Amino acid sequence: MHERRNVRAAGAIKTMAVGLGLLAAAVLAGCANPHASSRVYTFEQTQRAQTVVLGHVTGVRPIVIQASSTSGLGAAAGGVLGGVAGSAIGGGSGRRLTTVGGAIGGAMVGNAAENARSTRQGVEITLQLDNGGTRVVAQEADVPVFVGQRVQVITHGGVTRVAPL
Repeated sequence: MHERRNVRAAGAIKTMAVGLGLLAAAVLAGCANPHASSRVYTFEQTQRAQTVVLGHVTGVRPIVIQASSTSGLGAAAGGVLGGVAGSAIGGGSGRRLTTVGGAIGGAMVGNAAENARSTRQGVEITLQLDNGGTRVVAQEADVPVFVGQRVQVITHGGVTRVAPL
């Protein structure tokens, strides 16, 4: 009887350790979110010639920038932690049900948390370029841009950013 409890306790500790490891990986993965800022350059984008066109802003619209996909670590970590928490409730077949319910609920909460971390506030900027062209650029809302403002439109390698003059 005591051996069975010790085996269960050891299994719960291993499961909790795996869950904490997944949670730590999810937190670290969240730190690696890509940026759509006019102020943030990757190392590879530095020391490269870029094309600059001048113009003025004709429209600004708030948008939400959502990552095209998530890693799934939020759901995995949430599922493991929810399953561990659920296994601590009840006994026998009731424990199995609370474990499964905790895992499902934890996965849903973890996925929602990861999705929330991968969204940013942005702006869609409509531009009238001095060369006669019109462009629309979406980027993070970290630099104030307003209608009528003179800006430079900086492009390199398919990446375009708008920066005030």
